[in-house]
Amino acid sequence: MGIDRKPGICREGTSMAQDTSTSVRNLVIYSVFVRNHTPEGTFRAVIPDLPRIHSLGTDVVWLMPIHPIGEKNRKGMLGSPYANRDYRSVNPEYGTMDDFRALVHAIHAEGMKCMIDVVYNHTSPDSVLFDEHPEFFFRKPDGQPGNHVGDWSDVIDLDYNVSALWDYQIETLCQWARIVDGFRCDVASFVPVAFWKRARAEVEKVHPGCMWLAETVHRSFGAACRAAGMTCARDSEAFEAFDMEYEYDVQEAFERYLKGEIPLSCYLDLLDFQENLYPENYDKLRFLENHDVPRIASHVKSESDLRNYTAMLYFKKGTTLVYAGEEAACSHQPSLFDRDTIDWNTGIDLSGLMRHMAQIKHDVLEADDAFFVSADDENDIAILRRDHNGRRKVGVFSLESRSAEVTVPLPDGTYENLIDGKAVAVADGRLMCSGAPIVLAADVERAWGV
Repeated sequence: MGIDRKPGICREGTSMAQDTSTSVRNLVIYSVFVRNHTPEGTFRAVIPDLPRIHSLGTDVVWLMPIHPIGEKNRKGMLGSPYANRDYRSVNPEYGTMDDFRALVHAIHAEGMKCMIDVVYNHTSPDSVLFDEHPEFFFRKPDGQPGNHVGDWSDVIDLDYNVSALWDYQIETLCQWARIVDGFRCDVASFVPVAFWKRARAEVEKVHPGCMWLAETVHRSFGAACRAAGMTCARDSEAFEAFDMEYEYDVQEAFERYLKGEIPLSCYLDLLDFQENLYPENYDKLRFLENHDVPRIASHVKSESDLRNYTAMLYFKKGTTLVYAGEEAACSHQPSLFDRDTIDWNTGIDLSGLMRHMAQIKHDVLEADDAFFVSADDENDIAILRRDHNGRRKVGVFSLESRSAEVTVPLPDGTYENLIDGKAVAVADGRLMCSGAPIVLAADVERAWGV
């Protein structure tokens, strides 16, 4: 049995992301691609792994698209999950609707929430929606359905100038919201912000507190799309409708740092810029990897370096994303188009560090912390600072595992490294970094500009 296909009309409301609680910044989201998570590749096969996933400090399980995949112009043998054939049913390769409900129930039973992927910019060319409502789709000058991004050859774009499409899509979201707790919205920037605001308001009536995560786009891609005349919201505009956004606005700088093209400070300065650019309650999804970018372990080969990157990830201000396999330092980027089961036997296990950092994120770091950054570019060491009501947390992350003396904004004294329990001495405002990640906390005098 699928979701009811009968279109409905949802009334426009006023709820929007200005109401978002900053508490979402302290969430840990774990991303699962059902096809590749287990050898079976089914909903029910994920269930036995949920206690382990929860043990990492996970708050939300994000299931990549669960819907049937189109066959026309399919990429690979099995096709991309982002070439959606039917918004209101589940992929039979994964199981039945009852199997999906069982997975969601098991996620809830573990004390976690469930977020599903929704792909509202496009469908597969042979989608149910195209069969039923061809008027909902973008047309090329020759009158044929098509898409704006040529490489996306397995999909056709929707046309949000058609008001009836809004009703259909919102009704679909409302129906799924009776089962799940939130939506990760694929290339949300390409869909009008006004649509997302109306959808958010209507879903709120069905599921109060439903979470909304926007996949915004890389800065260069967004600029190119807007230059080509496409709808492509800027991140500041998307925050009118979404609780969380991808940090693709800084991703290109991060990738340039990984390649050695820019110093660490250039990347970190952009994190500081975010603090001064976006609304007070903004939230960025912080990640080292996801299904669209290479695994961090393909760039960073040293386990010691990976530990520093991982610890810094959790210390940043914003929601933390873990892509399944990241805890095993997997370097292979799984295919979106074929069966490519995660190889968990890498010989590296970052799970313990992730558990510890998730605990620090939940229990020590405050959602409303003021956030400051600095860098020792010579040694590739990031010094991050978070302040709240006179309590200061400082993270020191040696991204090349170098030992060096660094300046830290803490009073002199001896502190406990909250990661490993070891004593760390601060003298004359400096500490010795041995190459391992450090997180310290202290009460400090509150003062303007300090």
